[in-house]
Amino acid sequence: MTDETGSPNGYADLSAAVVGTGLIGGSVLLRLRDAGLDTAGWDPDPATRSYARSQGVTAPDTLDEALRGRDLVFLCGPLPSLPETLLRVADATPPGCVLTDVGSTKGELTRFAARHGLLDRFVPGHPMAGAESAGLTAAAPTLLDSAAWVLCPSPGAGTLAFRWLAGLLVGLFRARVVPMDAEDHDDAAALASHVPHLLAGALAGAVHRARLRDAVLALAAGSFSDGTRVAGTPARRTASMLLGNRERVLTELAGVTAYLGELADALRAGDADALTALHADAGAARAALSGRSYAVETRDFPVRGEHADELAWLRELGAAGGHLSGCAVGADTVSYTAQHPVPLTT
Repeated sequence: MTDETGSPNGYADLSAAVVGTGLIGGSVLLRLRDAGLDTAGWDPDPATRSYARSQGVTAPDTLDEALRGRDLVFLCGPLPSLPETLLRVADATPPGCVLTDVGSTKGELTRFAARHGLLDRFVPGHPMAGAESAGLTAAAPTLLDSAAWVLCPSPGAGTLAFRWLAGLLVGLFRARVVPMDAEDHDDAAALASHVPHLLAGALAGAVHRARLRDAVLALAAGSFSDGTRVAGTPARRTASMLLGNRERVLTELAGVTAYLGELADALRAGDADALTALHADAGAARAALSGRSYAVETRDFPVRGEHADELAWLRELGAAGGHLSGCAVGADTVSYTAQHPVPLTT
């Protein structure tokens, strides 16, 4: 799919496959379909394949048929199934076929791919988007538009695959590509994504056990609905995600528990100033979620070589909260357009 410089041959003739067509995989599939690309989806469930066909998507009955002749494959099955699926798909596709996944943890799968010599063409990924609903019937071609989409670049040939895929995601999904080290991703995702599932589950679960459960639900408004939204995620999927990043989730949960303890202590003591200060700090973090501004930087690197400086810059960008909004590969130079968060003033 790329030449020796890593320069894409263009996306118009791209042939892609999506393995696992649930909410995220299905949304990827529908977006590729709407872009007019040659796309096939495969799911182990016959009813899901039948529904995909009713939506105008090619959905063969066998995985081998879905993979035949593909330039790019998205692995979108359940998190525990990804290592086996990666091997299966890698064996069935040519060396030039770029592989990526959408799993919510990256470290374990990246290490697995490294042990099997696949990081030259496997780019671990995680689009930060979703919904409490599940399955292809809940998928939408716009679900991932403008999403923060983590990609984990690797040295050597893996950098070439990263460049190509980053350009595709920006161009096709308008994604904010966040280049990160796999371990840094799992650290950040624990607090950004995984712990919120525990908190939502705790609040919704406490209400489920409450003496006046039905009355609570009748009075519940936006704060309860927003705070418990992800509690509606399929329970098995949530459990797999949490277990896949267990140690980091427990570490970050301890920090959240400590902060909650400070709030409880202030409330117990009737300390209005402490309650106000703690909530003001929390409010500042919440405001930063939608109020951040970014500075634009263009950075060029040689197309050929070991890519060590390029790789270090990419990982530092993601760790600092930045993202890519462009990636163009020329004959001698790869040019990135990066968005760096402007430090917040206090």
